[in-house]
Amino acid sequence: MSPAEPARPDPDALVELAAREGRGRLKVFLGAAPGVGKTVEMLTEARRLREAGTDVLIGLVETHGRAETEAAIGTLPRLPLSAIAYRGQVLHEFDLDAALARRPAILLLDELAHSNAPGSRHAKRWQDVEELRDAGIEVWTTMNVQHLDSSAEAVARVTGVRVAETVPDAVLKGADAVELVDIPPAELLERMRAGKIYRPEQAERALRGFFKEGALAALRELALRRTADRVDADVTSWMRRNAVAGPWPVGDRVLALIPGEGSAEPILQQARRLADALHAPLLALHVEQPGQAEDPGPGIALAQQLGAETEITTATDLPATIVAHARARRATHIVLGRRTMPWWRSLLGHRLIAALASAAPEFTLHVVPSPVAAPGPSPARAWPGWVSWLAVPLLVGGATLACMVLDGMVPDAAFGMVYLAAIVAIAALAGPVHAGAGAVLSFLVWNFLFLPPRHTLAIASAQDVLGAVVFGAVAALLAGTTGRLGRNVRAAAARLAALRRLAALSRRLNAQASIAELQVAVVEEAARLSSGPACLLLPLDEALEASLPGQFLRGTQGASEPVLRAAYPTEVTPDEGAMAAARWAMAQGRPAGRGTATLPASAWRFLPLAAQRDGQTITLGLLGLRPVMDAPDPEADRAIAALLDQAAVALERARLAETAAQARARGQAEALRTALLTSLGHDLRTPLTAIRGAAETLRTSGEALSPATRADLLASIEEETTRLARWMSAILDIVRLETGQVTPRREPVELAAAVEDAAAHAEQTHAGRVVRREVPADLPQARLDAALLDRVLENLLDNALKYSAPAGRVLLAARQEGREVILVVEDDGIGIAREALPHVFDAFYRAARSDSIAAGSGLGLSICRGLVGAMGGRIQAESPIEAGRGTRITLRFPV
Repeated sequence: MSPAEPARPDPDALVELAAREGRGRLKVFLGAAPGVGKTVEMLTEARRLREAGTDVLIGLVETHGRAETEAAIGTLPRLPLSAIAYRGQVLHEFDLDAALARRPAILLLDELAHSNAPGSRHAKRWQDVEELRDAGIEVWTTMNVQHLDSSAEAVARVTGVRVAETVPDAVLKGADAVELVDIPPAELLERMRAGKIYRPEQAERALRGFFKEGALAALRELALRRTADRVDADVTSWMRRNAVAGPWPVGDRVLALIPGEGSAEPILQQARRLADALHAPLLALHVEQPGQAEDPGPGIALAQQLGAETEITTATDLPATIVAHARARRATHIVLGRRTMPWWRSLLGHRLIAALASAAPEFTLHVVPSPVAAPGPSPARAWPGWVSWLAVPLLVGGATLACMVLDGMVPDAAFGMVYLAAIVAIAALAGPVHAGAGAVLSFLVWNFLFLPPRHTLAIASAQDVLGAVVFGAVAALLAGTTGRLGRNVRAAAARLAALRRLAALSRRLNAQASIAELQVAVVEEAARLSSGPACLLLPLDEALEASLPGQFLRGTQGASEPVLRAAYPTEVTPDEGAMAAARWAMAQGRPAGRGTATLPASAWRFLPLAAQRDGQTITLGLLGLRPVMDAPDPEADRAIAALLDQAAVALERARLAETAAQARARGQAEALRTALLTSLGHDLRTPLTAIRGAAETLRTSGEALSPATRADLLASIEEETTRLARWMSAILDIVRLETGQVTPRREPVELAAAVEDAAAHAEQTHAGRVVRREVPADLPQARLDAALLDRVLENLLDNALKYSAPAGRVLLAARQEGREVILVVEDDGIGIAREALPHVFDAFYRAARSDSIAAGSGLGLSICRGLVGAMGGRIQAESPIEAGRGTRITLRFPV
């Protein structure tokens, strides 16, 4: 933004403000510990608003038997609690539905971190609050600082007590108001001893544990800091919404500038010391400029290690970008390094310190002497330095030869254009310094060989003098501009190459079909990048689980024993000294071994593969490298860092995929088990009941029965036994299909004959029914298993005849479509509901049942699908097909 351009509100701040519109407000009464008076303060303020006419309602207030809290409730109306039965007792909880129906102007809901009773709509009370706010109801609530997610660990170290009920920091951040209720620790302890907080026996235990004066003082400081952070965030948000340029002198913030060249360590260390002395947050910024070839990665990593909030941006105007960022983040101190620079850049005014001092007098600048980086080959140049200097006389010599060829055909002064082309080429290939040397050499050669008087360095005419001056100015301009352009092009090419490597790495990792292949791919890629052996270690419990089917990376524990899972070359194994470094790296989640500050004598360097899980950073495993050379390779280090990120993501994705597959398998197994038990309960019990009844009748009254009755009972026994055998056969068929035991014997099959046999058998089984056939005379043969095909058609025709009326139409047709033969079974029965069509081929699924139709096992269509698939065909169902009735089953087989 230019200086003349008016300041505009921050769009993100406006979006954040718009997101709050329509939601109910949230006010949090925050305290350092129980008993400071949060609930009493909330009730007292609520009574004042109630007396002023505001509709205030108590959703739930926990008095804990304190008379002071009971008295503070006064005449405030209460919402009846909801009774929830749990393990033989009745628990009383906040009634969320009643509050939503009542819709008060302000609802009081004590103890934000409370866990609701099992059976409630939400597990946590803060989730109830979020739903109330979504409904537009303003909520007042109370909370102690130890219940914040980010404070739980610090509180555990201070008090020795780890709280079980926590609230996400985002809830407090999203509150519209936070009021700190605070009393000195000595007064709080006096209240405790007086029995105003807990009963005497509880108070005694609390005084020996949580309620110690030092711990209470630390909790008080923590609550004050959290409140101060919230106030600071409110001020920042207001300034962003109203386009107010900072900083305001209400709190210190330290901004460290990470250089693009040289060492950032002295700058960041000085900034960290300054921030600690001022008790201020530390920010770190790196501004990437076009043509910059240096890698800011080490500086960014060090800043994050020192606890700084880091940010990287790209800009051409370095001072303006730094000032804008510092104002936006409300920094008050800027720490930067002093660098020596070429005299010509100083003359042109390229001094960052002077520019910042001029553009931003409201900031305090801290200038730190920063050591110059050790000289070395430029990463942007693809050849040694002497080659780039050799290019200068070669290109100038080439231009001179071209001028000699053109001598006599063009004016002498025009030769300057030829030499300018050589200068542009030198600047693009080697840089501005080389181009400057080339410009001087070009002018001397041009003057000596072509400008009169020739073979001297004298210039005879004023015109030649002017031409020489213009040549020098243009050459200097081209050298600088083209040199920068060349650096930009080389830097862009390097970034593009890095992106291509990253994309290729991502494709390779994503292409692995199994976890074992993924592990091998990671170590092979690491060995290629580091030019040395590489290995992958996983925690002991995960390594054991990874070797079992369906188990991988469950319950990562950073301190687990690392176990070798993959290596390249495969015979490589870290020695015991290296494993000590691996154990430390696994336990701490930080690099260890060669080239690090921890156990640097080890031959291996171990780098953690970190991932986010459940809001926490965990160590999935370690990538071990055995470098061949001690000299660091920044390019290889960047590639390996990218590999670590990609490998961690791929391993975590594999774990999630494995977990999802296990969940699907468990769900399918549970559904199949339920269906099997249901089918057993009905389809097995019904025929057995009939058989038992007929057998008992024959045994008890056999001689008294007529021969016709006895024959009928025996026929029913035979019929039900056949039904049971058919049901058990279907079960066995499903098992064979699921385990891949069905192997079709393919041979040419006359489909016309198969259709006729199946239809005739169905008519014989269902006496009095007719199956209409439609088969063309020129129907080709298909290579199928005749027995399996007959089984499929038998099942389909049995279904069609069973689910259609006695006088209904059943069709079995065949035809050819291209390179496929089509078999169709149609009926005009009750049809299948559209929502049931996707499931009709599932095992034990029944699309329709009625008392007038004999219930099937729910396996027929599932068996048909399996048999058709085994023969290389496809099966599909359509319903309804005409006038809201009928079903069509279509089979497709290759000719």
